[in-house]
Amino acid sequence: MSDYDFDLFVIGAGSGGVRASRVASAHGAKVAVAEEYRVGGTCVIRGCVPKKLLVYGAHFAEDLKDARRFGWNVPDCAFKWPVLRDNVLADVDRLEGLYKNTLDSHHVELIPERATITGPHSVKLVSGREVTAKYILIATGAWPVVPKIEGAEHGLTSNDMFYLEECPKRLVIVGGGYIANEFAGIFNQFGSQVTLVNRSSTLLRGYDESVRDRLMQISTTKGIQFRFNAQLEKIEKKGDGTLSVHFKEGDPVPCDALLFAVGRRPHTDGLGLEAASVAVDDKGAIKVDEYSRTSCESIYAVGDVTDRLQLTPVAIREGHAFADTVFGDNPRTVDYGCVPSAVFSDPPLAGVGLTEAQAKNKLGTVKIYTSDFRPMKNVLAGREERALYKMVVDATTNRVVGLHMIGPDAPEILQAAAIAVKAGLTKQQFDDTVALHPSMAEELVLLK
Repeated sequence: MSDYDFDLFVIGAGSGGVRASRVASAHGAKVAVAEEYRVGGTCVIRGCVPKKLLVYGAHFAEDLKDARRFGWNVPDCAFKWPVLRDNVLADVDRLEGLYKNTLDSHHVELIPERATITGPHSVKLVSGREVTAKYILIATGAWPVVPKIEGAEHGLTSNDMFYLEECPKRLVIVGGGYIANEFAGIFNQFGSQVTLVNRSSTLLRGYDESVRDRLMQISTTKGIQFRFNAQLEKIEKKGDGTLSVHFKEGDPVPCDALLFAVGRRPHTDGLGLEAASVAVDDKGAIKVDEYSRTSCESIYAVGDVTDRLQLTPVAIREGHAFADTVFGDNPRTVDYGCVPSAVFSDPPLAGVGLTEAQAKNKLGTVKIYTSDFRPMKNVLAGREERALYKMVVDATTNRVVGLHMIGPDAPEILQAAAIAVKAGLTKQQFDDTVALHPSMAEELVLLK
């Protein structure tokens, strides 16, 4: 009989925690997972999934207008935010139920309470129950950062955007990352006047400069306003309930709602990490080795709570690799090279591998191939919006080291193309592939 209550105790039932729990259980471990909020984590409950559903809803704004050019007698349509909001939240409920069923079918005990670490092999639940485990896995994710300025309590975070009572007429978004640009595109299409405020002059750091610039051009054309190099000073709430966003320089911006999208911080506060001497970095992220082990040999961590890539598919792989390593007698690590990512902006952009600037710094000599075109649908719809595909090639080996694109369905196209980049295929091998016509994706094998 084991000396512990469980072989594995997981704190956090997000994508990484759920995957680790069910795989460990399949390997024969006795597993429990504690979740203080809802099963599914950021991605399912308050992130990727509901946001993507809002993106789909926003696309109808242009699709309904374009339909007239394609012969459809579409009347003027009014958007009703509560209908979309409630349908999205209902689907989130459905998905949470599926996640719970997954844990139940794999005989994982779900404990709907907050858990804190009290030692290398012990946790305490908010109910007061003490639990011991041979191994503890921390998978608590990350949490939106709120600036420490006067009036910050009047702002919202991405967690709140799915529960708005009404669609704001004027929305200010603070930040320049993927969350800021995604919500800017969504609410712009819903009819809000969107102003995106950024403390620097650069949007979407880490993505290729060409696609970033193209998104800014298109966003401006669509009516999104930008204010760069703007340092927040305070948020003032007026008597009529509206807000005034003040800056250290320049005029204040009035709005009906303010979204802070200035980054996410690992959710480690109050977890009791010090009780087990679990080391964190200066941003609160848990330090781990290649096998996700922390400075305490019985405690592991996966997902956004660590100092690695904050992406759901990465967290899932980390959780699976952890379970195989510790309980499956199959030590595995995660390969963080050449991980594709996307921004579901309007239009979406996606990239994999090295950007042009990164490739020049790392390789020295590179070749750049591009296709700048107007998608067929946009031509007939009378839209001037252009797509941009860019390929970065190592000039010495002719190997494709980066692909970056912005345009309709860019993430869908890039997922398949990322396999070729990960496999180290050459530009010639792309050229040797016959184009699938007529499609946007064919531009990838016709790049000049």
